[in-house]
Amino acid sequence: MLAVAREPMTETTTPAPEPAPARPLLTVTSSAAKVMRDQLARRGTPQAAIRFGIRGGGCTGYSYLFEFEDSPRANDHVFVKDGVRVVVDPKSMILLKGTEIHFETGIRGHGFRFSNPNVQDSCGCGESIAF
Repeated sequence: MLAVAREPMTETTTPAPEPAPARPLLTVTSSAAKVMRDQLARRGTPQAAIRFGIRGGGCTGYSYLFEFEDSPRANDHVFVKDGVRVVVDPKSMILLKGTEIHFETGIRGHGFRFSNPNVQDSCGCGESIAF
């Protein structure tokens, strides 16, 4: 029989991976906040808020709700960017977590754009979404 020299076994540990940074619940860019602030002022209600949410409907199942809100509800999530309040109801917040609201101006027009990481499908016109 051959004798095999064996090295003593040593235990090695692999450091745990760094946790992913927490994604903000909602991000409003400065360009979006400026347009919202201007629209609220033009409406004559600079102290009002913008309601952002999800409602049923559209060809793929849901659509975004984006409107003026004079009386936010007690259970709304409230986000403030550059002096503008954006309110989201708790049920919509589940589907909007991580969304960025941006205002774009370009060759194809201008408007608010919603970058929502939870969306799995959307229709051709971009007005309807599915989760």
